[in-house]
Amino acid sequence: MRTRVLLVAAATLLPLTACSSPDPDSRAGDGKASAAGFPYTVTNCGVKTTYQAPPKRAVTMNQHVTEILLALGLKDRIAGTAYLDDKILPEYEKAYKSRPVLAKEYPSYEKLLAADPDFVYGGYASSFAQNEGRSRAALAKSGIDSRLNIESCADKPVTMEDLYREIRETGATFGVRDRAEKWVRSARAELARATKKTEGGRPPSVFVYDSGDKTAFTAGGKGIGNDIIERAGGRNVMADLDKPFGDASWETVVDRRPDVILIYDYGATTVAQKKKRLLDDPALKDVPAVRNKRFAVLPLSDVVLGVRAPGAVKKLAEQIR
Repeated sequence: MRTRVLLVAAATLLPLTACSSPDPDSRAGDGKASAAGFPYTVTNCGVKTTYQAPPKRAVTMNQHVTEILLALGLKDRIAGTAYLDDKILPEYEKAYKSRPVLAKEYPSYEKLLAADPDFVYGGYASSFAQNEGRSRAALAKSGIDSRLNIESCADKPVTMEDLYREIRETGATFGVRDRAEKWVRSARAELARATKKTEGGRPPSVFVYDSGDKTAFTAGGKGIGNDIIERAGGRNVMADLDKPFGDASWETVVDRRPDVILIYDYGATTVAQKKKRLLDDPALKDVPAVRNKRFAVLPLSDVVLGVRAPGAVKKLAEQIR
């Protein structure tokens, strides 16, 4: 859990054949393709970068950004990956296994450089931890461009519109704008189908249990997880927590009496163990979700700013409505 606190300091989407198929106008190494749409300038999390050509050797740090590149059909541009939270999506498993895994969690700066990247894509702020030598400034001094998933630097609540921006800017960076637009159109259509079924009725109140014992590590109102809950027809009881993730007291959980507890599934602690912890706590016995054993479950990778988020709306709606 404490690793995740650092990560946030600053969904199963239907397979898209168009996104995974080669785009003849956007192949890496094609001189004509490299010129189209370049130079491209973007400001990402306070860092302004001008790309003269698409990256050819990207390293992805964190699962959700790895899946973004795979969804955009960029397997051959990935020089290495790091840090899975849970199982890779089945439709990307073969492509993922064909790429080098640099480390179970984050690689050292030396190991990162050994992959000879021209671009590093980080999912959480700790991807670029200064005290571990991987800051974006240090990478730039080595001639390596970088991008941080915008959920980790947002100054306002993150929504699906921010996901579309993440996909579009990544697509533009890699010279595959058409693939990004196809993905966005498909995601919008999927969301429209999912949210249509959640209209009407009283929204059930939802508390997210990520992890924790003395305090509850939960989802606040600033991350995409909050938007997913609302689109699924629920109401996040910790929406007033002004960050994507943070700690809440168990007394607050009791006071807010959630109807449903959404468990994030990842890491060494199983869903069954998390349920047992909640059910065995006498302080929680009168919380409606605990008393009625109303639990929902989503993998962690579904509830961060990545390609799973639109599909997570339907998955959650089916469990809480």
